[in-house]
Amino acid sequence: MNHDNHSSPQPYPIPAGVNKADISELEWQTRVDLAACYRLVAMHGWDDLIYTHISARIPNTDHYLINAFGLAFDEITASNLVKIDIDGNILDPNSPFEINPAGFTIHSAIHQVRHDAMCVLHLHTNETIAVASLEEGLLPLSQYAMFALASMSYHDYEGLAVNQDEKLRLQQDLGNSNFMLLRNHGGLTLGKTIGDAFMHMYDLTRACQVQLQIMSTGMKPVLVEQAIVDGIKAQANIVHTGLTGGQKSWPAMVRKAYRHDPSFAE
Repeated sequence: MNHDNHSSPQPYPIPAGVNKADISELEWQTRVDLAACYRLVAMHGWDDLIYTHISARIPNTDHYLINAFGLAFDEITASNLVKIDIDGNILDPNSPFEINPAGFTIHSAIHQVRHDAMCVLHLHTNETIAVASLEEGLLPLSQYAMFALASMSYHDYEGLAVNQDEKLRLQQDLGNSNFMLLRNHGGLTLGKTIGDAFMHMYDLTRACQVQLQIMSTGMKPVLVEQAIVDGIKAQANIVHTGLTGGQKSWPAMVRKAYRHDPSFAE
């Protein structure tokens, strides 16, 4: 018996996506970066089957890219990302893909009010759910936590985020912050670029992991003084943007995704 996995076609093939020749250079680069972000999330084990989402605004437009509903994160490519408007309407009438309208609710609410943010990244990692479910939330226990606490917000759980009233409360709770813990739900980060949003999620996830590890010892932790936390805010603006932040580390992250599986850029 032939056990070669490549000897027979896949039982559920993925339809072809858009043709690169029909896409502007700027949109294609956005598609490649967003597909890389999906693959990196999967590589870190932060994905949740076909659920959760990363959305990105195509520069100089009111159009957005998001994952096709039904694809795993390690199946996302530049061409099978779906272009939509702020209401979640698919803009390509010939698209073979659908999106999860409920999944875009949180993203659309944020994109509506945070025009400074190109990318919104929302995940259900165990660590972010666990810390979001603690009354104290994220504590100043590590340098990773410092970055997140410099721009942190919280939103209480109201069930599935599908109604307009909650969207308003979500927008109000978020304010100008770039990190959010959704109580009993997960984590959310924003970024001026896709790279910034990814690095914000990296810091938030590491901060939650470290906090849970410290708490598991049962020992009394040493908290960073509030004055230092407040002082980090100005420093965080330097660390997380421009040449010293997401944009400096992002090319290395994309190269890592290429080494792992270059198909994301197709």
